[in-house]
Amino acid sequence: MALLFYSEYDDPSDWGKHLREAIPGLDFRVWPEAGDPRDIQAAMVWKAPEGELRKFPNLRLIINLGAGVDSIVQDRSLPEGIPIVRIADPDMSRMMAQFVLAAVLRHYRDFVSFARAQKERRWHYLHPREAPACSVGVMGLGNLGAMAASELVRQGFQVSGWARSPKSLEGVKSFHGKEGFAPFLAKSEILVVMLPLTPETEGVLDAKALSLLPRGAKIVNVGRGKLVDEGALIAALRSGHIAEATLDVFQVEPLPSTSPLWDFDQVLVTPHLASVAIPRTAARQVAENLRRLAAGEPLINVVDPKRGY
Repeated sequence: MALLFYSEYDDPSDWGKHLREAIPGLDFRVWPEAGDPRDIQAAMVWKAPEGELRKFPNLRLIINLGAGVDSIVQDRSLPEGIPIVRIADPDMSRMMAQFVLAAVLRHYRDFVSFARAQKERRWHYLHPREAPACSVGVMGLGNLGAMAASELVRQGFQVSGWARSPKSLEGVKSFHGKEGFAPFLAKSEILVVMLPLTPETEGVLDAKALSLLPRGAKIVNVGRGKLVDEGALIAALRSGHIAEATLDVFQVEPLPSTSPLWDFDQVLVTPHLASVAIPRTAARQVAENLRRLAAGEPLINVVDPKRGY
């Protein structure tokens, strides 16, 4: 079986090493050196060029290099009827939980205020609060969101969660559906956005939704940039309704140098790296799906393109 690898962000040599350890003799090819297109039966990709996967007549499986699949399910040039699977690796979830915890702590422990005071050479004491006095809302309780929410619970925060359908997580007050959306936002002093991007969730945090957050709320977005109306967020930051933000994802990436988001000292901009697929551990999951494909067995972590995850 020949596997084609495409990603501008991931190291193909690292993936090739671990995949060959899991599948001795694997024919691992790196785009654009695909060789005979008829050999390719599986493709492991992150944002492959539009129309590229149609070149392989014997393609039987598409592996998305990450947990978020919006970029691939929205590609109308994909060959029809070929299953798409995503990576759902515990180490990837742990990396995301670490980033979320760091961002929440940044806001909860007033690091923005201390950074401002340092620039002014000003000793600025703010008495720390206990974690249970701080309400954190996690928007999206899939694999990544559930682990992040559980880590926040472990740290003692008052944690609530919102999802499309009911979820049950120990220590997390659960909200769901349209009826739970406004009450969830109203109690989120720090809002962590971890939803998948689908037609239903695009722009879900518009001006009206942002206005439902408590004045002075903080936002951490590690989901997708298009979940948030950036114009409305900028307006809310200027008015002070949103006091601070940690943003890892944006409507346009890389974030244009002209974006006002660069100018806010209370906004931390990071380049979409909150969590990445880790070859050392995720290769085993990829190998298992390749084995199942060869044996004609059901695949794991299959994506429903209509739902978008």
